[in-house]
Amino acid sequence: MLTDDPHWRCFALTIAYDGSRYAGWQIQPNGLAIQQVFSESLARVLGQPVSIQGSGRTDAGVHARGQVAAFGTTAWKHSAEKLVRAINQHLPRDIAALECREVVARFDPIRNAISKTYRYTIRNSSVPDPLGYLHHWWIPRELDVPAMQLGAKRLIGTHDFKSFETLGSTRKTSVRTVHQLSVQVAQALAGREILIEIQADGFLYNMVRNITGALVEIGKGRFGPIWLDGLLDAKERDSESQTAPARGLCLMRVEYPESLYLDSPLD
Repeated sequence: MLTDDPHWRCFALTIAYDGSRYAGWQIQPNGLAIQQVFSESLARVLGQPVSIQGSGRTDAGVHARGQVAAFGTTAWKHSAEKLVRAINQHLPRDIAALECREVVARFDPIRNAISKTYRYTIRNSSVPDPLGYLHHWWIPRELDVPAMQLGAKRLIGTHDFKSFETLGSTRKTSVRTVHQLSVQVAQALAGREILIEIQADGFLYNMVRNITGALVEIGKGRFGPIWLDGLLDAKERDSESQTAPARGLCLMRVEYPESLYLDSPLD
């Protein structure tokens, strides 16, 4: 986004969306992508095409409360706050801009991210919840949450997470640092939900869904928490471990150094 134009301004938008009817974040030839819808809506506000870059891809069916998208333009002369109100008038009701802040011209929503946090929601009840079906994974069998919590603790820290990466990724390294990984129970409609929340300096392809799948196997009693040590050491996908469905995953937030912002969050 570097430019010598003195009128050039860069913005970082925090976006929420229900990914149920979309083919994921990234624009692609087959299927409607959230990036495409957002770009077209932003172009109507600015009166010209604009290129936006997200903090990372979310797959088809995955949701977000804190996706970050950045773009640069000379067309917007007003405050970042007014841009939020303007773009929301052109977006469908399953996508919304929550916040906008002006950032430095060199801002890169992928490389500048300090950490990302995802939440996976499991509906763990004998009866389904039809209202939340598109936002959780329904598992009627009662899961052993304390065992899952013990397993989660074994994945905190810096590890090679190759065993939790879906094949086909082109990442140069599979080493990541997990800062926090919690497994909590919350009351839900006629039952309970299990919330798996993970914060890391970065994620591999399907890493959260694969970790969730492994923790569910522990919750079912198929394996003990120490099984995860063997998975880490193997550095390859285990056929015994499943990938959790996309619909239960939500990108909660992406954090950046405050020095990259040109405004105050209270402006």
